[in-house]
Amino acid sequence: MPGISLDVTSHELNVDSTFKPIRQKRRKLLLEVVNAEVDRLLEAGSIREVKYPEWLANPVVVKKKNGKWRVCVDFTDLNKACPKDSFPLPHIDRLVEATAGHKLLSFMDAFSGYNQIRMHPEDQEKTAFITERGTYCYKVMPFGLKNTGATYQRLVNKMFHEQLGKSMEVYIDDMLVKSLKLEDHIPQPKGVLRDLKQVWNET
Repeated sequence: MPGISLDVTSHELNVDSTFKPIRQKRRKLLLEVVNAEVDRLLEAGSIREVKYPEWLANPVVVKKKNGKWRVCVDFTDLNKACPKDSFPLPHIDRLVEATAGHKLLSFMDAFSGYNQIRMHPEDQEKTAFITERGTYCYKVMPFGLKNTGATYQRLVNKMFHEQLGKSMEVYIDDMLVKSLKLEDHIPQPKGVLRDLKQVWNET
């Protein structure tokens, strides 16, 4: 996926200059897991190698419920130096109320949505992390950084401003398309709409 143009948006850190950059001491890691993740991110173009970074963090390996491993980066120190972005996220209660009375709802989750937003070029090296194989930084917006939700919400509000509140609701990367009538929903292959009507009538 090509990602969102920098002319549209990027994630900026706005680091407070009164904070001294911190280089975390290297921790022991599950090398096989971290190296595999680095290979994957390099191949996808999500990270690049960096030299002499002022900020430096450690990867953190967490076991997911399905038994697989998730690799994150400990941006705790960097996040402390970043002021809060007060861009408002939608109230869940309002979103629920906005769907009342609609006949059909389609729920969608943006695939790798965060990684479609690029880091601002001047802030990329601040996301540097250390591995056995070297130091790398993110070219795209990673999980774990402060204010990423606000950056994403600002983008989707801009993208879908004509539909929001009418045929669509969005909470960060969770999207919902709604129709007051079954007939008004996304065109379906022949026979599907008839089946939907039957299901609706039976429920």
